[in-house]
Amino acid sequence: MTGIQPGLHMRGLERGGFPIADWLCACGHHERARGRKAVTELTTRVRVGHCLHRATPEEIRRNAA
Repeated sequence: MTGIQPGLHMRGLERGGFPIADWLCACGHHERARGRKAVTELTTRVRVGHCLHRATPEEIRRNAA
């Protein structure tokens, strides 16, 4: 298999490095965070393997009520 795999990919975490995180959701949504604060916020918000961009049938029913 080739190409970028869905998931959270981080680099620059070594001491003195500039952290960068890329999150590719299974639905194709991509986000990039640069800097320690932004990377921390991204890593606390995303859940690998769980799409935040597609509503489940249960969520659709809950929002319709």
